[in-house]
Amino acid sequence: MTSNQTLLPRRRDGGFTLIELVVAMVIVAILASIAMPSYQNYIRRGQLVDAFTTLADMRVKLEQYYQDNKYYGTAANTTTCATLPGYSAFPVTTKYFTLSCTAGAAPSQTYTLTAAGSGSLTTGYDYTLNQAGTKGTSKFATASSSAACWLTKANSCDN
Repeated sequence: MTSNQTLLPRRRDGGFTLIELVVAMVIVAILASIAMPSYQNYIRRGQLVDAFTTLADMRVKLEQYYQDNKYYGTAANTTTCATLPGYSAFPVTTKYFTLSCTAGAAPSQTYTLTAAGSGSLTTGYDYTLNQAGTKGTSKFATASSSAACWLTKANSCDN
């Protein structure tokens, strides 16, 4: 050993290498690509409740109206659904859905309430409810459906 050489270990500069940073970014991107769709589905299922609760509330109010008037229309000779207490005339707009009502032939003894998604995550989701309490899903994630229930997830009903 010469006198110029020292016995001290070589000191490494602190920090991360470019490869370490790229690997960390790839891991974060993979986790985000898995987590974001799941999170959006979770948020969407919470927003679907807006349609379900409003449809159920309107059904109760239409039944109360029927008890008083013996028809669901605005008058005995109309097929226009009655204006319900607490709601403006149809269509009714909530935060995530637009609700409409179709009354049967005069004197309207039937009706169908429809909630069509109008929010960024609920567009393409349409739900129905009629005077018999029959629930239906006519669109789920923009695909046509004939489910006799309110779908919250693919092939999963909210009863």
